[in-house]
Amino acid sequence: MKKCIITVVGKDKVGIIAGVCQYLSDISVNILNISQTIVEGYFNMMMIVDTNAASKEFEILSKELKEVGEQIGVKIKMHI
Repeated sequence: MKKCIITVVGKDKVGIIAGVCQYLSDISVNILNISQTIVEGYFNMMMIVDTNAASKEFEILSKELKEVGEQIGVKIKMHI
């Protein structure tokens, strides 16, 4: 199992979790654990994921997740 941590931070709005989870599902990344909070209008989420079956390499995943974040108005980072 190849575990990674994904962090998502930004102003809260509808569709953040859906956007991130849809992308991960599309490339066969399994979410093992997810925690999210909203503090004074700011969304914070941390996910532990398994990238073992992912259809893309870590560098591409990280780049594309950053782009997903830009599209939905949050900052997304992927950490090994």
